[in-house]
Amino acid sequence: MCESVFKVLVIGDSSVGKTAMVARYCHNRWLAQYKVTLGADYAVKTLTWKDREAVRLHMWDLAGQDHFRQMSRTYFRGASGCVVMFDVTNRQTFENVAVWKADLDSKVVLPSGRPIPCILAANKDDEQNQCVPSHELSKFAKEQGFFSFVFMSVKENRNVTEMMTQLVEQMLSVEESLGMVQQAEDVSTRLIRIENSKKSSDSESCVCAR
Repeated sequence: MCESVFKVLVIGDSSVGKTAMVARYCHNRWLAQYKVTLGADYAVKTLTWKDREAVRLHMWDLAGQDHFRQMSRTYFRGASGCVVMFDVTNRQTFENVAVWKADLDSKVVLPSGRPIPCILAANKDDEQNQCVPSHELSKFAKEQGFFSFVFMSVKENRNVTEMMTQLVEQMLSVEESLGMVQQAEDVSTRLIRIENSKKSSDSESCVCAR
């Protein structure tokens, strides 16, 4: 049994529902009005997860205003996964997703150099005047390197937990892969040390024989 701890970023334009999503997921709380996030807000969610003691998620809700983006590198550091959100009734917030994803990929990567797991969330699916159809979102998500996308309604608590479950599964998969790579590197290092030790021993034996 072990505990996994992940830092999760929640990014996207202002007023797409990031703060509401974190509050809903971490505290099962819904408020119609939220204060504008300045810089970043933070919450923790602990999950009981299959064969693990726990999965602890440190959720970072980052401000969506342009003038806060210059601060984002500090907040991005050490992230294991990300949710990029947009408002499915606001086309501009969807078009800005590509900017957010590019910014993310330029500031945080896995040890392999690949992007961290990232899911695309189309919020406010309970509204009628939606402007991003499913087929367009599917194509866009694939092109931009998201491992998945989901239509959700934070207000109605629809697909919020399901979305985060997908992200946790991806982060755990990456963690397991990195662990296997580390084990392989450790074995390789030990073999090199043994080989070098044998060479050194053989060299000393030759000197003595003379």
